[in-house]
Parts: sequence; structure tokens; C-alpha cells
Amino acid sequence: MDFLNTAFLALVQGATEFLPISSSAHLILGRYLLEALGFAVAAMTPEEELALDIALHVGSLGAVILYFWRDIVLLFGGLLDMVTGRGGRRARLLLVLVVASIPIVIGAFLAKDFITNSGRSLVIIGWATLIFGAALWFADRQPEEKSEIEALSFRDALIVGAAQLVAIIPGVSRSGICMTAGRFVGLDRPLSARFAMLLSIPTILGAGLLAAVDMARSGNSQLTSDALVGGLLAFVFALGAIALLMGWLKRQTYTPFVVYRIALGALLLGLVYGGLL
Repeated sequence: MDFLNTAFLALVQGATEFLPISSSAHLILGRYLLEALGFAVAAMTPEEELALDIALHVGSLGAVILYFWRDIVLLFGGLLDMVTGRGGRRARLLLVLVVASIPIVIGAFLAKDFITNSGRSLVIIGWATLIFGAALWFADRQPEEKSEIEALSFRDALIVGAAQLVAIIPGVSRSGICMTAGRFVGLDRPLSARFAMLLSIPTILGAGLLAAVDMARSGNSQLTSDALVGGLLAFVFALGAIALLMGWLKRQTYTPFVVYRIALGALLLGLVYGGLL
């Protein structure tokens, strides 16, 4: 894949990874758009496409680590506290993230074939985009009861973490379903976004490590080069998107993302059922 195509996909990934609109769906749609516009897109197997997608996700992961570096320091401190048997606030924060991450670790392995094959249809993306956009609207109407991460119970963490399982379906949005579940359990908007992004760290890191192993075994140097370039660009775009989202949610609601999702889902379904795609 040439540089411009890789840069375009990195822009799509970085700009959408931490917004509640599904980066995986937009990467799939981005490839359709490139082909529709006549750009040459190198033929890749579904597994190779997934490996490149995950590399772009890892680039975005660097952005969330940089933006939330204070939380990362707390997490490392929590690990130290647990090892030394001291417990406390930092250790509890780490445990909350561990509890929330357990469901997706199990589910990702069980559903790998679905992710790489049948889950990438435009019909599924369209319906998921529409339905879970409506779910976000409903959740965002709930009262904002918790504004600090220390207020999360382990039950809250498990609910948000289990919701990530649904995001295996492209179009749902991992960030979006976490924000939706967070709002359902009473997190305010900034905290729902912050917790969703912190949860991305173990999820994307695990997937990235698996992808790195697959790329090393394949010996595909071009794929590795695309991954490095795309990951760096995705990092830059994601950092900007995170800053904009967190600034927006301090004052506003998730409504613009809901409107976008419903419009995009309706458009995709109309094109598919109308025989245009």
C-alpha cells in the first residue's frame, strides 16, 4: 500500500479511535472509499488488513498514554502498592481496570474468526452504527452522579468492561459502548470518556502484541513498514482528537455523535438495501 493510502487510513483511525463512532467501521468504509475513487489499494488478506488496523490502533494507543500520563503513573504506583501489600487508592484504580478488562480478553479470542470475516459486512456496520447511536442518546439522558474515577464500584467496572464484548462487531465502537455503559451507571460525560480511554490501553496493547507476532512470522517487510508509518501518523491524529473530545465533553453532550451515527447508519442501509453498494 502506498504512502497516501496509508496516511489516509491513519487519519481515519486516529480521528475516530476515541470518538464514539467506531474506528474499525470507518477503516472498512475508508477502504471502500479509496476503491470507489479509483485509488489503487494493494490486495491484502483479511488477516493482513486486521494486522495493519491493529498497528494503527497501537499508534493511537500512544496518544492516550501521553494524554493521560498522570493516570498511567497512578497505575504503575498501584502495581507497586499491590506488590508491596500496601493497597490503597492507586491499587484500587488498577484493580478496577483489571476487572473491566477481563471480559474482552476472553471474548476477543473466542470471536477472532467473526472479526476477520463475517463481521466486516456493510449491513452489519450500518445496523450497528444506527442502533448503538440510539443507545448512546438514551444513556446520555441519565443523571451524572459520579465525576471521579474513585467513585467507580467493581460492579460498574464489570458492566462497562462487559459492554466491550459487543464492540467486537464493527460499527458498535469500543469507545462508544464504554461511554454508553459508563453513562448508564452514572458516570458524568468526562469520566465516561476518560474511563473508556484508559480501558483501551490493555485492550489495544494485547491485540497489538498478537499482531506483532503475526507480522514477524509472516516476514512481510512491506506490511511492517506500513504499520510503522501508519502508527506514527495515527498517534498524531489521535492526540488531537482526544484533546478535542475531552474539551467538548466538559461543556456539551454526546448528541453530535449520536446524530452523526444515526445519519451514517441510515445512509449505509439505504445504499445497501437500495442496491447501490
